[in-house]
Amino acid sequence: MQEITRETPAIELSDVAQRFGSYTAVRNVDLRVEDGEFVAVVGPTGCGKSTLLNIIAGLRAPAAGEVRIFGEPLSGLNRRAGYLFQQDALLPWKTAVENAALGLTFAGAPRTEALARAEEWLDKVGLRGFGDRYPHQLSGGMRKRVALAQVLIMDPKILLMDEPFSALDVQTRQLMENELLKLWEEDQKSVLFVTHDLEEAIALADRVVVMSAGPASRPIGNFAITLERPRDVTEIRLTDAFLEIHREVWELLREEVMRAHGQA
Repeated sequence: MQEITRETPAIELSDVAQRFGSYTAVRNVDLRVEDGEFVAVVGPTGCGKSTLLNIIAGLRAPAAGEVRIFGEPLSGLNRRAGYLFQQDALLPWKTAVENAALGLTFAGAPRTEALARAEEWLDKVGLRGFGDRYPHQLSGGMRKRVALAQVLIMDPKILLMDEPFSALDVQTRQLMENELLKLWEEDQKSVLFVTHDLEEAIALADRVVVMSAGPASRPIGNFAITLERPRDVTEIRLTDAFLEIHREVWELLREEVMRAHGQA
């Protein structure tokens, strides 16, 4: 096994392509996420952002190119990654604590141990006292917190997030973004965060990658986000530094959005 150092990237895509029949979703994709780095990916609808996450998760093999996880070629499922989808995967017949404990239960942990650790994680995500509630008794934000606990309880080294907060109202969304940053700052997992919301990407990330319009989408922009940490996602949006970065990234992204809608 290759020795892993801080300089070994958590994720490395080299000349990756993916096709669906005759349609080429992504092509010539080179992308790195360093160990402990928070990277956001933005781009027009249909540019292959979710496709890249699925490739990195090992849910779909690339048609061409190579994927390396901490320096090792990926074959099969990415066991070092946790995946938070746009829609939560909570089981309606299980309580919040039982849902949070699912990964440990499937891994063979004793039920009492799994439930105890799940209670700890519900506390971490702000749901102390809600462990006995069923999904239908929770708000959208609460369900998303349970889903976050469900992923983080397994201590993945990489966190893949596919527009996880897009269905939430603005206030709840910003609360969840701050919650995510607080949890990330504790151990700084490597994060690849897909979003349509440029403001969200800038407020959260160390770096924002812009994808071109499809078909055959690829990264065309790479912007370092130099805003100080720790951040409050509401307050940081009001600063001149944030607005300057937003103008720079949007200048490139706007052209791709217009191309995707046939207006350019």
